[in-house]
Amino acid sequence: MKELTVTPLDLFMNDVVDKNPNEPEFHQAVREVSETVIPYIEENPKYKKANILQRIIEPERTIIFRVPWMDDQGNVHVNRGYRVQFSSTLGPYKGGLRFHPSVNLGVIKFLGFEQVFKNALTTLPLGGAKGGSNFDPKGRSENEIMRFCQSFMTALHLHISKHTDVPAGDIGVGPREIGYLFGQFKRIHNEFSGILTGKRPNWGGSFIRLESTGYGTVYFIQEMLAEVNDSFKGKNVVVSGSGNVAQFAMEKASVLGGKVIGFSDSTGHIHVPNGMSFDMIEEVKFLKNEKRGTISELAEKYSDTWYYEGERVWNIPDKVDIAIPCATENELDENDARKLIEKGVRCVGEGANMPTTTEAMHLFQSENILFAPGKAANAGGVATSGFEMAQNSARITWDHETVDKKLQTIMKNIHRQCVTYGNSQKSGHINYVRGANLAGFVKVADSMIEQGLV
Repeated sequence: MKELTVTPLDLFMNDVVDKNPNEPEFHQAVREVSETVIPYIEENPKYKKANILQRIIEPERTIIFRVPWMDDQGNVHVNRGYRVQFSSTLGPYKGGLRFHPSVNLGVIKFLGFEQVFKNALTTLPLGGAKGGSNFDPKGRSENEIMRFCQSFMTALHLHISKHTDVPAGDIGVGPREIGYLFGQFKRIHNEFSGILTGKRPNWGGSFIRLESTGYGTVYFIQEMLAEVNDSFKGKNVVVSGSGNVAQFAMEKASVLGGKVIGFSDSTGHIHVPNGMSFDMIEEVKFLKNEKRGTISELAEKYSDTWYYEGERVWNIPDKVDIAIPCATENELDENDARKLIEKGVRCVGEGANMPTTTEAMHLFQSENILFAPGKAANAGGVATSGFEMAQNSARITWDHETVDKKLQTIMKNIHRQCVTYGNSQKSGHINYVRGANLAGFVKVADSMIEQGLV
């Protein structure tokens, strides 16, 4: 009988799962990085001697707290709040807050772990963290959301400062929620400081912060395409989601000559065979940001636009050149990947955090399809948050054009790092997952060694 071989990766992951039970998202994120990093560590003994990988996967601090609040009818509710401060090796903890019923400790740890490497790739002095709550803002009134945010910050403020931890927004936390959180922090501390990013520009926010994750993802894809002498021009583009990241990914892809033929929300997807107009994209912004409706309303308003209830956008019948998943984790599975490959997909760029399952990612890579992991492709959001921190510290405001140029430069630099570490001498193909993981790991690991055993 043939003996099963237990690899170093298997041994490592068994230990991770034992120490972190019932956290599948965190296990997935750690495995995806470890597949690349463990062989590299074996070739570089200094990282093995310092036990770097085991230290990186353990958060420096995990904070869990209750968030009591009262609804408009006087009923008392209690939600759970989280802040996982993963790594301060490169700078103050930085990462968003997510308000969504799916939030639990495993989800926040996966997001915080990814944030460490993403922030390292930006070249800015930022550590990694993530936080949030299982509170669902959907269907809640403005006053209920304000009361929840104030209660959340009353607990969180003890653990953050402009020099320690600077949270931002994420799913369920936009400029409205950031405003309420900021106001409560200011009220408690009697200071106006850059304690949060994602603020409105007229009270300390940065221009194009709202657009930056979507824009940055498209800028990264543009660099990938240019690497193989290609571009967005004339390409069929499919985007999942219709929130902030998806909206501005659709907008920038269209500006660069792409034809956005499909997008989605939690109810289904829209197919636009002739491509979305800029008016339609603006309508999506109004529908989702102001009216808070569903995309089915667009099919009623625009001709030659089809709505498919309950179906994923990857089922779209047309040829797909570029896919940009911008909704949530594990939304694009192996079956979806096969469908996209059959439709001729050339490039996949993650606008969300880990939206592609491990199996789907490996399938794309085996077909030599350009694949950009979220830690590289969607780093534009946190990069612009870093710009906001710099502007707050200097008490200045950069104009729209200045921030956009800096964002493009950052995305070019991230792409260059991925190419440096991901370029295969044998195949000539660039493995962007390997490149992003190694570039981020080396920067964090070297800094950890230099700072001693802390």
